[in-house]
Amino acid sequence: MFFSSSRLSLSRAAALRSLMSCAGEPLAKRAVSMKIGTHNGKFHCDEVLACYMLRQLPEYQDAEIVRSRDQSVLDECDIVVDVGGVFDASKHRYDHHQKSFAHSMNSLDSSYRFVTKLSSAGLVYFHFGKRVLAQILKLREDDPSLPSMYTKIYENFMEEVDACDNGISAVDGVPRHHVSTTLGSRVGRLNPDWNDSNPDETKCFFKAYDMVGAEFVDRVTYFFTQWLPARDIVLASVQSRHQVHSSGEIIVLDRSCPWKQHLYEIEEEMSLEPNVKFALYADPKGQWRVQTVSVHANSFENRLPLKPSWSALRDDELSTLSGIPGCIFVHANLFIGGNKTYAGALEMAVQSLAAAGK
Repeated sequence: MFFSSSRLSLSRAAALRSLMSCAGEPLAKRAVSMKIGTHNGKFHCDEVLACYMLRQLPEYQDAEIVRSRDQSVLDECDIVVDVGGVFDASKHRYDHHQKSFAHSMNSLDSSYRFVTKLSSAGLVYFHFGKRVLAQILKLREDDPSLPSMYTKIYENFMEEVDACDNGISAVDGVPRHHVSTTLGSRVGRLNPDWNDSNPDETKCFFKAYDMVGAEFVDRVTYFFTQWLPARDIVLASVQSRHQVHSSGEIIVLDRSCPWKQHLYEIEEEMSLEPNVKFALYADPKGQWRVQTVSVHANSFENRLPLKPSWSALRDDELSTLSGIPGCIFVHANLFIGGNKTYAGALEMAVQSLAAAGK
């Protein structure tokens, strides 16, 4: 099965329809001129993703994917990923298995903070990623949004692939629970069954290719159409924070949006002190939420909880204890609460600051 992906619209649904509609297109209908080489045998997420990204580029969109470990076969390929024992971008050779290889995004370009060892997917992303994103999003390659998108996609998609392929755990010590639904684990389960007497390895590879490609496009489109536009909303809320409360530790978002990561980045850029403790926003019903800010993006620990005595209380009981009309709830873990009005939600945040001596 050889196929290429058509250029994708900004609609997530349209993007995925476009991706899937080309699967299985007969080779006879395509003019194959380039060859992308990778290894045969058991496949992994990194080379599947590397092949997918390359085929988003005009020069490789009709390329044949050649799966072999025969060096003479690989030598005939225009670009080779995850096999061959060579990393040489000038020759389009992108393997990471050789003993001498220790590159990360940071080692290849010190302006990037990521120090996770790269897989073949990370290598392809480092060298071609901005062009790949431009093709998927139908942007010019000099579009000003691409640098931030490039970094965000590495942080929220690519780095996991790199780490998993290189055996780098996300946690130190023994994990508290087993995670079996990562993209890499799902790709692994698409390999031929060990007891299949007549496996179709190529069919399995391209099934993984479809899945990985769909997820990559979905993530890229989400960050461009939903995450990126939210930055202006968060920035405006930070700039006006002292109008909300004199402490500067409460922000009000003019609409619910993906806000946390933007807040961390804006705080760092502005060297914000003190940092923000609570965010207020209206839910779709017009009621208000007061939400704590976690210590960092992947933490369940809050910078400051809601008032501890409110834990798990609701409605009149909560309003009576707090003295704040219109209370709806406070979560047992004190990270979010609700009130029928903006004034009530703000007072919940203010009282929580006061309880902590703020």
